[in-house]
Amino acid sequence: MVEPLPWIEGYVRAWNSNDPDDIAALFTEDAVYYTEPYSSPWQGRDAIVAQWLGRQDKPGEATFEWHPVCVTEDVGVIQGVTTYPDKTYSNLWVIRFVPDGRCREFTEWWMRHDVR
Repeated sequence: MVEPLPWIEGYVRAWNSNDPDDIAALFTEDAVYYTEPYSSPWQGRDAIVAQWLGRQDKPGEATFEWHPVCVTEDVGVIQGVTTYPDKTYSNLWVIRFVPDGRCREFTEWWMRHDVR
């Protein structure tokens, strides 16, 4: 069974570094990344790196707290909260792993918390 903790730690490291090598290390060559459930995915590691860098956050701009909802042999479902200085999002991630711990398919659902 693949443990999601090292992958999520790597994701947060890449999120904060915006280093192409950190991002690429997370994904298989033919990985797909759905930025929302029914959108067209970013296809292939090189495209994932390029699209990520095109939408990057500033290092340290956000915090991410998470916990596993379900972990199987090759899938992790993670619930999280992303907090920026001016907004907060609830997240649900589905991460499909290959045996070496890299991701072959990533889907994220996110919803902005209401501003009151």
